[in-house]
Amino acid sequence: MSVYLAPEVMRSLSGYAARREQPMSLIAEAAIASFLSPDADERREAALAKRLDQIDRRIARIERDVGISVETLALFVRFWLTTTPSLPEPAAQAARVQASARYDTFVAALGRRLNAGPKLRQEIPEEESA
Repeated sequence: MSVYLAPEVMRSLSGYAARREQPMSLIAEAAIASFLSPDADERREAALAKRLDQIDRRIARIERDVGISVETLALFVRFWLTTTPSLPEPAAQAARVQASARYDTFVAALGRRLNAGPKLRQEIPEEESA
């Protein structure tokens, strides 16, 4: 039996066979048998289900992290608004002058925290599942 393979498929097959030190015909035969086997669909479905489960866990972690971020910001804003009195205009102008330098200091501290850790999400215990 002669089979034509696209050049890129042939290169892939040849490279795979060389890495495995197996004849190309053996690898092609195994691939065709796997493709035609009755349980091929079940294996693909199982692989897909595994991948979807991984994605689901990642999304759950992202949701948790975003929830922590939102609650942290809300708590900070509430605390700041309740504890910081309004400044008279001359003092407010002086505070605006210092704001840029303070913001730069904050961003630098945030960068160090993100690089060095630990992350806030690591300090907060995972929710216990029932």
